[in-house]
Amino acid sequence: MGKKALFLLGLLALSAVWVNGSENFEEDGEAAESLVSDVLTLDVGNFTETIEKYDFIVVEFYAPWCGHCKRLAPEYEKAATILKNNDPPIILAKVDLDDEYNKPLASEFNIAGFPTLKIIKNKGQLIQDYSGPRESDGIVSHLQKLSGPPSVELKSAEEAEKFLADNEKNLVVIGVFDKLEGEEYESFFKVADALRSDYEFAHTASSSIVPEDGVPVTAPSVRVIKNFEEKITVSSDLSTAALSKFIEETSLPSVTEMSKKPEHRPALMKFFESTKTKLFLFMAKSTEEDAESKDLLTKFTAVAKANKDSGLIALFAESDESDNALQFFGLEKADAPAVVIQEDKGKKYILKNVVSSKVAPWVAAYLKGELKEHIKSEPIPETNDEPVKVIVSSTLQTEVLDAKKNVLLEFYAPWCGHCKKLAPVLDEVAVSFEKDDDVVIAKFDATANDVSSDLFDVQGFPTIYLYTAGGAAIPYDGDRSKEDITKFINDNRTKPEVEEKKGSTIGDATSPAETLEEAVDAVDMTIVKDEL
Repeated sequence: MGKKALFLLGLLALSAVWVNGSENFEEDGEAAESLVSDVLTLDVGNFTETIEKYDFIVVEFYAPWCGHCKRLAPEYEKAATILKNNDPPIILAKVDLDDEYNKPLASEFNIAGFPTLKIIKNKGQLIQDYSGPRESDGIVSHLQKLSGPPSVELKSAEEAEKFLADNEKNLVVIGVFDKLEGEEYESFFKVADALRSDYEFAHTASSSIVPEDGVPVTAPSVRVIKNFEEKITVSSDLSTAALSKFIEETSLPSVTEMSKKPEHRPALMKFFESTKTKLFLFMAKSTEEDAESKDLLTKFTAVAKANKDSGLIALFAESDESDNALQFFGLEKADAPAVVIQEDKGKKYILKNVVSSKVAPWVAAYLKGELKEHIKSEPIPETNDEPVKVIVSSTLQTEVLDAKKNVLLEFYAPWCGHCKKLAPVLDEVAVSFEKDDDVVIAKFDATANDVSSDLFDVQGFPTIYLYTAGGAAIPYDGDRSKEDITKFINDNRTKPEVEEKKGSTIGDATSPAETLEEAVDAVDMTIVKDEL
């Protein structure tokens, strides 16, 4: 979701993709490591020097224990062997961020999960996220495309017609110019280079060869051609910032449909990657079979269009796609149809059993700041006498923030393989501190409870913090052994008077970004990240 705060709706029933990806590829990964590698190994010491040698290099930031990294390793290696002979060569490299020596690179490149791949071009002048395939053939073809010219020149009507036909399912951007030079032309190429992973770019100095399709062709201008709503949208402001914004905003329909259909993938990815406030409609019945549902969707779409300039982007899910989404937001099937507003910082607002006439006034009330935030929490446990205590949203304040104790708090997901492996270790740690009144070992199901990102930055599972008696939230990123965790607690524990109390409210509740990222899996997509 850095920019990977990426709100990708976590549909938990299909999260087995993470578990399998995290645990079942150790042999392949180890085998790849044992071979002579065409993947450069970088670290803090040689990173800058190496980057400055190449015009195009891809760097994988990984951790040796990461299941997805192990799965990627042999594919990445095969691709590196092929791409080193490309003309010009494309270099693949990797950095072990589990090594303390390399941790500064994690901050510099805003690495929030593993594996993260960055494309670094022009000797480090341009840095982009790699969002392409994860198997060798796909990596090769994707990078070959990205290393070539960012835009195709169209010289004839036949070339223009073929380009549009070949990309009829893609979002196409065509720059039309009087001449292929000048500030606006250079601006177009900068934008094309930055966004080429997501769109197909072309340019021409012959406006007459571009089909009008009801929209006159003028120069200089940029035409975005899509297969939804208005087919063609035109901008004459070709400054870099304005053009980037125009393309990104035009690429989203007024209401994105949550669907497994491949043609819906680009819009879904753009929707979930956006940092804008998101407006959801989760249906109870099929809009094709139920007149009330169809009317609700019509009214919802009208509200979405009317409020697009207010910074809202909208998505709806048909009844067969809604159940897991409702579960994620702590709702029951009986609560549908439901409308949800989710802010980028995580605050949520929910309207259950909505009827079409209530959508517009409810959204208007949100925009006026009149709605009450919804905070998801499991019930308070009736008994809580196991060595590792259970914390829920409703008890986070009293049992962690105001407890004036040193609370080691694990944020976990029930399906997370690494969390399952860590559970018996935390049990041992908890038992060892049972007679210590100042230390508590606890766990928090971050898929069933909301937690404020202002307090705890939960971007993967498991995430572990020590919330000290003095009120400091200290993240733990060491080895997951009893000895290391115990040492971490003893090295950082405090008495209440040592530090000023911090974070005494849970009002700004949110859900963890990495949980949200799993919607990619839920709609049969392939971009996944392992737990940090």
